[in-house]
Amino acid sequence: MTERDYYEVLGIERNASPEDVKKAYRKKARKFHPDVNKEDPQGAEAKFKEVSEAYEVLADQEKRQMYDRYGHSAVQQGFSGGSFTWEDFSHYADIEDIFGSIFGGRGGGIFESFFGGQTGPVRSKGRDIVMELDVDLKDVMDGLEKVVEVDHHVLCPKCHGSRSEPGSEPATCGDCGGSGRAQKVQRTPFGVVSTVTACPRCGGEGRIVTDPCRKCTGTGRILEKGKISVTIPPGVDTGSNLRVGGQGEASMSNGPPGDLYIVMRVKPDKRFKRDGPDLHHETHVNYPLLALGGSIKVPTVDGSKNAKVPAGTSPYDVIRLRGEGLPRMRGGGRGDLYVHLNMEVPKKLGRKEKDLIKRLQTLDEK
Repeated sequence: MTERDYYEVLGIERNASPEDVKKAYRKKARKFHPDVNKEDPQGAEAKFKEVSEAYEVLADQEKRQMYDRYGHSAVQQGFSGGSFTWEDFSHYADIEDIFGSIFGGRGGGIFESFFGGQTGPVRSKGRDIVMELDVDLKDVMDGLEKVVEVDHHVLCPKCHGSRSEPGSEPATCGDCGGSGRAQKVQRTPFGVVSTVTACPRCGGEGRIVTDPCRKCTGTGRILEKGKISVTIPPGVDTGSNLRVGGQGEASMSNGPPGDLYIVMRVKPDKRFKRDGPDLHHETHVNYPLLALGGSIKVPTVDGSKNAKVPAGTSPYDVIRLRGEGLPRMRGGGRGDLYVHLNMEVPKKLGRKEKDLIKRLQTLDEK
């Protein structure tokens, strides 16, 4: 979908409660469901998918926080293929609640095609992890390799995620026959609807553990402090995020692990104010230097440079040093350094200084 604001898509305020999000989705789903819009099912399907993507993000507290802070790019990287598909829709537990009031189940043909055709146990992806990393302006200039520590759940090394003691096999779920799915047929005002959900007994896994692994107590995962090496490219800014695939939480259902998102936070540097790749520095100069011209030494991220002040420079003029800013993340090259010249007026003057200034004032008046 185009990058429309998810709150706008659902028609809610940014401070909407989880219940408000669900109510808004229920209303939009009723409006755009293709089984209701017989005249334009394709257009309705696109809008239905759009509101479902918005609900997928805003109904998940972690995804919603990422979206609120960093926008579409932060959450869309977590979708399969980089953009939302129906395989990314993870709120299975909400389906019965939301669509039960509309269609008596998952909602007829469109949900049968999106969900009902799936067979076999549910294999959901592990949760993504988001962490912040502080970097200095010098790191922004050069980039760096850094080892970060991440507390995350990994597959149990003893049972390898099976949740059973080695030598013991889980039993096939008697309710779903190992399919992980439960089907229910209901008669609704829209016709007979076949609803396919995760099996309530095995949770969609198709198996039931009878002899839990003693190391992980049958969860299939253990908490581990992992050390991960990441490459931080030059030019990052506060809010830039790096995706490290497969370093999030291990799946609870033998699916792929989640991803790790590292969000950059650039430490303030009292010497500079940053504007993208450009830097701004304020320095104090006296009147003679502005009038007669000369050079001053100014700091840069990787040292110091001499900057030429032309004769006749006005107070608060700005000198531009090309290429002395920060690297651009896209497009190459570096930004510029802007030196702001603040004229320094002495608060106390000696007799000689006062005499010289009075003589200068007399000359200006002639």
